[in-house]
Amino acid sequence: MNTTRWQGVYPAVTTKFRADNSLDLDAMAEHLEFQLKAGVHGIIILGSLGECSALNMEEKLQLTEFFINKVDKRVPLLACIAESDTREACNFARHAQELGVDGFMLLPPMRYPSDQRETLAYLEEVASASDLPIMLYNNPVAYGTDLGPADFVALASNPKFVAIKESSADTRRIPEIRRLLDDRFAIFCGVDDLAFECFSLGAVGWVAGLVVAFPKETVRMYELMCAGQWAEARAIYEWFLPLLHLDIGPKFVQQIKLVEEIVGVGSAQVRSPRLALTQSDSQKVREIVEQALANRPALWARFHRYKLAAALPSRLIVAWKRSWLLCSLSRVN
Repeated sequence: MNTTRWQGVYPAVTTKFRADNSLDLDAMAEHLEFQLKAGVHGIIILGSLGECSALNMEEKLQLTEFFINKVDKRVPLLACIAESDTREACNFARHAQELGVDGFMLLPPMRYPSDQRETLAYLEEVASASDLPIMLYNNPVAYGTDLGPADFVALASNPKFVAIKESSADTRRIPEIRRLLDDRFAIFCGVDDLAFECFSLGAVGWVAGLVVAFPKETVRMYELMCAGQWAEARAIYEWFLPLLHLDIGPKFVQQIKLVEEIVGVGSAQVRSPRLALTQSDSQKVREIVEQALANRPALWARFHRYKLAAALPSRLIVAWKRSWLLCSLSRVN
């Protein structure tokens, strides 16, 4: 039985390109450290935000090996499998395991609208190609194929399936899955602007998009929700929402990459067939980011490894928390 238990904030990182459309490995290495220093709990590569559909198999394996070496086991590294050919999906899974990846995020087959029988057979066949744990990725809004609670019941007998990225935008799915399967799967929120709602219903992780530009706020919000400090978490969430809305829609890759560029942690460069946003669409994004930066909440610093907490009298810690909360709420209001 696979005892892997993933949880926390897992950025779905962007793939950085140079002006000539080649992979910008230096930029990706720098951005990875930016994420890890902020305290994220895992990294996901080759996802939708990573422009997986614009990468060939050689590039996917190159990036997988690159991130394996750079992450160096500091956090779990998951590679997304989003293929239209079962053989290609299995081939990637085998090679990625040989390279040393920690697990996969697996979508139903691309392009072909598989029925339930075909979808489940595909997922099981790809899972059999490696020994690694898998996060099932359900995104019927973007890709058409829907994995419902009954499908997860059918897949629960395979111990390789350990987590679910739920992106149906129907938060009722989370309590229904938990009603049927308890905590058999680690459920991750897959829609940025539903994170607060998902965690309140039992999600334990967040495959996040805007975290690529605002990791500290994302991690802090997660920590507060895990601690049951919902009012404090909501203060950050309400400030964050205009940015989180950029994770939605057909231009979400361009929008999030532009946010990265504006805050100085990436480039807006996308690979064809995607094109840069129009001037008017870019201006809308810029206004959202400018407003967010102007009202950015002060974050109470986390006690790394509890060293600071152990060193301070409890009355000072309480005072510090109260000061941080009042500052956050005043900024949001």
